[in-house]
Amino acid sequence: MAAAIRRATGVEAEFVRGDGGIFDVVVDGALIFSKDEAGRFPEDDEILSKLSG
Repeated sequence: MAAAIRRATGVEAEFVRGDGGIFDVVVDGALIFSKDEAGRFPEDDEILSKLSG
């Protein structure tokens, strides 16, 4: 996913190791995806579409 974000936006994504299977995607302090809420990992295109507006 980091490579897809870099290719699409030119931005280096920062991955922060968590506990308990948590996988959240946060942009500028705003949660844009939560594995806990969705019950699955996000697709690259799903995150890229939210980053582009």
